[in-house]
Amino acid sequence: MTKVKIGSSFLELIKGDITKQNTDAIVNAANNRLAPGGGASGAIHRAAGSELWEECKTLDGCKTGEAKITKGYQLPASYVIHTVGPIYSGLSADPIKLASCYRESLNLAEKNNIRSISFLAISTGVFGYPAEEAAKIALETILDWLKQNPKVKLVRFVLFDSKSLEIHEKVLNDMDIS
Repeated sequence: MTKVKIGSSFLELIKGDITKQNTDAIVNAANNRLAPGGGASGAIHRAAGSELWEECKTLDGCKTGEAKITKGYQLPASYVIHTVGPIYSGLSADPIKLASCYRESLNLAEKNNIRSISFLAISTGVFGYPAEEAAKIALETILDWLKQNPKVKLVRFVLFDSKSLEIHEKVLNDMDIS
């Protein structure tokens, strides 16, 4: 685990299971319909129970780069923030949309008085975003946001495997955190 202080807040990098996090909210890397899918999104929906999908159906989907919030139901987290990352294309819009996922999720957290939030590596699974490039965008966006918004006290990055954790730790170590 890596933990750094940003103003009065903390950023943690851990290897783990997003569905087991006891933060106020977890972030789901969702599809545009907010439907249960494979990978992490499917795991979140399964762990939360069928009520999550029932609530998601009332939200009229979600556009790429945007975020919506639901209850956490049977998850340890009280809320799930759903964001739709870009399918990697190599175009200049990709990093803008990916950064927006993190920023909009954090904005929604702050608006809902959420003090701790767990992210996963958005768009790096089946959406094909290169892991190191995605980590740089994610961490820069989160660090910049935390410097300006001290209400969220903990941002935890939950990585599925050791390789993803190593990539994020390397990227974070190469950044100027001050």
